[in-house]
Amino acid sequence: MGSSMDELTGLIVKALSGFYYVDTGSGVLECRARGKFRKTGDSPLVGDRVRVRLEQGKGTVQSILPRRNRFLRPAVANIDALLILASRSIPVTEPFLIDRMTVIALAQGVEPIICVNKTDLEDPAPLSELYRAAGFPVVCTSAETGEGIEELRRLIAGKTVAFTGNSGVGKSAILRRLCPALKVETGEVSQKLGRGRHTTRHVELFPIGEGCRVADTPGFSSFELELMEPIPKEELAELFPDFRPHLGRCRFPDCAHRREPDCGVLTALAAGEIKPSRHQSYLKLYEAAEQIKPWETRT
Repeated sequence: MGSSMDELTGLIVKALSGFYYVDTGSGVLECRARGKFRKTGDSPLVGDRVRVRLEQGKGTVQSILPRRNRFLRPAVANIDALLILASRSIPVTEPFLIDRMTVIALAQGVEPIICVNKTDLEDPAPLSELYRAAGFPVVCTSAETGEGIEELRRLIAGKTVAFTGNSGVGKSAILRRLCPALKVETGEVSQKLGRGRHTTRHVELFPIGEGCRVADTPGFSSFELELMEPIPKEELAELFPDFRPHLGRCRFPDCAHRREPDCGVLTALAAGEIKPSRHQSYLKLYEAAEQIKPWETRT
């Protein structure tokens, strides 16, 4: 009896122990990947759109369709938005952490959305106003009272979203508010479980309604920033949306916007059009980028 073979296209919604779970639109298919991926070192990732061959009821991932972006930890691809969770109560989120994550997101073509949580404990205005002025979408929420949850739901509708933020800002609580059916561990417990060397880490895309899928991984609540691809110092200023209107106004075409004369960015900073903390973050990131060797930067 001949074997039947079908080619399907689908989305990897979960990866676990060498198996890929591919949503084909008519169900989720458990697949293995072809050996060629191990040879090239470019394995399929959760969020990848892939071509799958179905043979005698078994699926094999044949090829990965072009990616818009990819991250290492968590191992996800084709993210639309990075939801950066912050808080002005315990723990207090440093603006530099937010700035670093917005830069990483924008460098990958991902929309950063800033969510200031715990509004029931502390006024979110100093953070929310800073990032609205810098040109980012901002939502203020309380996982405790439910404030802002519907606005957040509207902001992420139809998108594949990854959550990040410093430990304790309320990622799990926000996820539970968005999708009560989702069984999410609290950060403290999941960190203890997830940080063990031999614990299986898997990434999964959870549908939470309104066409939104959230990339989540047990025991892992934020992007490991040190694993991000280095960004060349020349590209940094473009990744600060609040700098962009002023970039063409510098005397020198290769202006680094640090202490050069007649710099459009420094003029805007002095005029209050760019907030001091934003420029301080830029200087810190520029300094770090200066340490990068040319061959380490992305091509």
